[in-house]
Amino acid sequence: MTDYKEKILLTEEQETLLIPLYSKAIESRRPNPIFVDEKAQEILGQVDYDFARLKTPLKTTVTLCFRANKLDTYAREFLADHPNGVVLHLGCGLDGRCLRVNHGQAEWYDLDLPAVIDLRRKFYVETETYHMLPSSVTDWQWLDRISSHGRPVLVIAESLLMYLTGAEVRTLVFKLKETFPGCRLAFDAFSVLTAARVSAHPSLKKTGAEVHWGIDDAKAIESWAPGIRLKEEWYFSQAEEIAKLGLVYRSLFKLASLFSVANKAHRILYYEL
Repeated sequence: MTDYKEKILLTEEQETLLIPLYSKAIESRRPNPIFVDEKAQEILGQVDYDFARLKTPLKTTVTLCFRANKLDTYAREFLADHPNGVVLHLGCGLDGRCLRVNHGQAEWYDLDLPAVIDLRRKFYVETETYHMLPSSVTDWQWLDRISSHGRPVLVIAESLLMYLTGAEVRTLVFKLKETFPGCRLAFDAFSVLTAARVSAHPSLKKTGAEVHWGIDDAKAIESWAPGIRLKEEWYFSQAEEIAKLGLVYRSLFKLASLFSVANKAHRILYYEL
């Protein structure tokens, strides 16, 4: 038994990975939680960091858990249809989706910046089917390290694309389509207005991270190249877990569902490329 805790030394932007980790761990400890992540709780108890400085509002915690649940669902559905497929999680941070979703014999790749993967390796172990890739998502050489061999591919980019420029997002879509024809891409996105305003969010202000990209019309990405198809535009107001929330938050999400601007402020987009 040891009281040693891992010191977290990351850049301000990389510290954003601590927001979902903290949110998932805290939510997991609540009575009747909307999300349970045992790995997040375990890691939270093993790191030396003042999580209070993130100033994470309850609404943010709820939204991040809704997002994780929905992306987990996409992964489970994909693996049910393609048990020998390939899953890529871009900007994985310290997330435990590779454990929450039983990927069996499917290949799973978690990618993030070298400093993040160095930290991640202290809590996760690679196997024959689970791999960690230290790389910036815009250093395209990482694509050559994915052994898909023509198998179906699902790409998940959670809390990532908004930190890229519009040109980088477009290049990523093109390269995924070229390298893994017909692959699926799921990610969360801000509206243009939200992207412009979100830097004032208490948690992001503390880390100094900058948001660059937002999108209003999800169908617009279909025009980027022939064959791109929007499978789903999913709003947080559609989450089944809302029923577990208190009256105030149930009312807030119900109210948001009535207005397109509120729904599109932050949602999940799912494409076939």
